Amino acid sequence: MAEKEGGIVKKGHEEGIKLAVALLEEFELPLGLLPLVGIIEVGFVRSTGYMWILQEKTIEHNFKMISKLVSYDSEIHGYVEKKRIKKLKGVKAKELMLWPPVSEITADDPPTGKIHFKSLAGITKTFPVEAFNAGE
Repeated sequence: MAEKEGGIVKKGHEEGIKLAVALLEEFELPLGLLPLVGIIEVGFVRSTGYMWILQEKTIEHNFKMISKLVSYDSEIHGYVEKKRIKKLKGVKAKELMLWPPVSEITADDPPTGKIHFKSLAGITKTFPVEAFNAGE
């Protein structure tokens, strides 16, 4: 593993996907939470929980189970901890005609089957965790 500033860095799509999935598993988050395409680099600094993902371009993904369109910027970063990503940047969810940024994602602990998405405006939306399983 390449070490960079006390962290792990994986270059390229295949290696980046492996690290992203490993982090989602380790921190007990749904594996389909970040449907990633054209990965350039994924990095993680264990001492702080800081994680970043660089993709070739911004992508949009429709979570069919909940009819929610989400935009993932070419650069996504935040701090990951058990069942939570905080200070998230680079993810937006379509709400009517607006695209508010998602600043925090939290899965219930103990598990209730719910996951919560908080915007910078303080608005929280709750969905079933299974809507974000890999392959959904």
